[in-house]
Amino acid sequence: MRITFKLYATLGDYLPSEGRVGNVVHLDVPDTTTVVDLVEQHRLPPRLVHLVLINGVFIPPAERATRVLLPDDVLAIWPPVAGG
Repeated sequence: MRITFKLYATLGDYLPSEGRVGNVVHLDVPDTTTVVDLVEQHRLPPRLVHLVLINGVFIPPAERATRVLLPDDVLAIWPPVAGG
């Protein structure tokens, strides 16, 4: 199935080169793929996976290992943000 995968801020460096310009790639993934599966596949440091949205809906940390992606889902991940 096909999904859209977006990584923001410093996480954009973990995308394949073709996705780094717009921080987005379209991926074909197995039907049983979870959020954690993609985090691990792209070797994202867990401490940097802070805000996770699927189709604009927040996915709490406790649900990320079991939340299976569906066709045409948009998975977006942001690192922690610091400011002053």
